Amino acid sequence: MFLAIKEIKREKLRYGLIILMIFLVSYLIFMLSSLAVGLASENTQAIKSWNTQEVVLNKNANVSMNQSTLTKTDLKKADIGNNEALVGENAVVAKHAKRPSVSSQFLGVKKSQFIYKNLELVSGKKATKNNEVTVDQDFKVKGYKIGDKLELNGSKKKYKIVGFVKNAKINIAPIIYGSMTTWKKLRQGMPDVQASAIISRTKGYKYNHENAKTYPVKQFIQKLPGYTAQNMTFELMIGFLFVISLIIIAVFLYILTMQKMHNFAVMRAQGIPSKTLVGATINQSIILVAVGVILGLIVMWITAMLLPAAVPMSFTPSIMIIGSVGMLLTGIIGSLIPIRSILKVDPAKAIGE
Repeated sequence: MFLAIKEIKREKLRYGLIILMIFLVSYLIFMLSSLAVGLASENTQAIKSWNTQEVVLNKNANVSMNQSTLTKTDLKKADIGNNEALVGENAVVAKHAKRPSVSSQFLGVKKSQFIYKNLELVSGKKATKNNEVTVDQDFKVKGYKIGDKLELNGSKKKYKIVGFVKNAKINIAPIIYGSMTTWKKLRQGMPDVQASAIISRTKGYKYNHENAKTYPVKQFIQKLPGYTAQNMTFELMIGFLFVISLIIIAVFLYILTMQKMHNFAVMRAQGIPSKTLVGATINQSIILVAVGVILGLIVMWITAMLLPAAVPMSFTPSIMIIGSVGMLLTGIIGSLIPIRSILKVDPAKAIGE
């Protein structure tokens, strides 16, 4: 460690450039990871807040709640207990004369069931009448207030905002919670429809009848529009960044090692063992990566403080830990590449004897 620190102090510019590169890569990794987790969370916020375990949908709906319709016949033998709830979903555009329009998902729920009972209010109250709605706090960010009246999908009927709730997004769209009666009106032309889905928070709940089919929550989430493709894209980008950081560290350390071969030869001739030189190289890599990652974390924290609430970033401890450990492992692997050259140093040849 002494040799590693001594050399870094002596060659500040060289090692400063390596730290700069590591800082930029680690900062980008933290940014992309936070964005990936944030977007994934906005896809599944509501589903997770319900503690969903199983979802019953129309078997012809391609595992999509928005496309699913369950009729009286489909639900004829359904066992709806305290751990099950009927949900009606419909994509809507919420409009207000003095506010921006918001593409949303209207969810019809029943007051007697657990989804309605467990809504986590930020302010206001839960909707109790057919002309009242409780909306995600994203509406608040966009300037909406309690008492504002919404038009949904251009209908003349208006719905009054009576409260704001958190963790109410699905498919990255804010949710508008209202009554099942209101949902049925929005879902025009289907008088026999009763719900879009049965949400169960009991693992192992099964109901298959007529057109109804039960799906585990993992399968349901994987089928959310764009969810899997989005996550795979971010994972691929982050993976490439780790590979890039590995190449950067390996190339820089290899070049520096080649430039120091004469010095290594002299130290070997003085009796300094190979493992000391190898240890110094690995320690150098760990110090450089650690400094770069710490700088990346600091700047990422500042960025998270400055970004507006509308940006879906989730800068969690797990991201910091996984990203930091990943970068340190990458640095250690990169430092192993020039070790072979160090072990092959011929003291007599390098000194010129």
